[in-house]
Amino acid sequence: MAHNFHDQVIAILPRLRVQALALTRNRTMAEDLVQDAVCNALAAQDSFIPGTNFSAWMHRILRNRFISDLRKRRETTDIEDIPASVLATTAPHEDRLALKDLAMALDRLPEDQREALIMVVLHGMSYEHLAEATGCAVGTAKSRVFRARRQLESWMIGEEHDSPQIKARVARMRSLLAAKTGTRKAEVARS
Repeated sequence: MAHNFHDQVIAILPRLRVQALALTRNRTMAEDLVQDAVCNALAAQDSFIPGTNFSAWMHRILRNRFISDLRKRRETTDIEDIPASVLATTAPHEDRLALKDLAMALDRLPEDQREALIMVVLHGMSYEHLAEATGCAVGTAKSRVFRARRQLESWMIGEEHDSPQIKARVARMRSLLAAKTGTRKAEVARS
């Protein structure tokens, strides 16, 4: 049985690595997790019932080991030692509004600037590759990205708005930000 058990462990290693990488999102931590799970499985080899699902048993050991490691690394602190501002959370709807405003502003950009900005910022493309892809000079590619960034920044901080809806949203976001900043200043003053 021991020989068969070890063969099954070796055969499942690639799938364990995939699961560990999905859990940890870090190759080194994933390798450590797989190694620890295999050690646990070898130590508990006698508890495995032949004929049952070996794969599920191993994946459960890996998952449980991952959870145990998370619990060990979790910081604990006395609630009295934490400043009140740490416990405060931002409203997620403000983030969604900001993203919606950004999407609207991106749609307003000229097509060549929007394309250049997306290719460089989101796709990580170099200016040289952008220039090749769009058939322009490298300087032109850099200029398009620069102008797009500058225009987006201007719109997002509330300058040069021609749309009443955007003006209203910017004013609302500024008042929320001012209220939040005032609240945090008051919390800091109290502590």
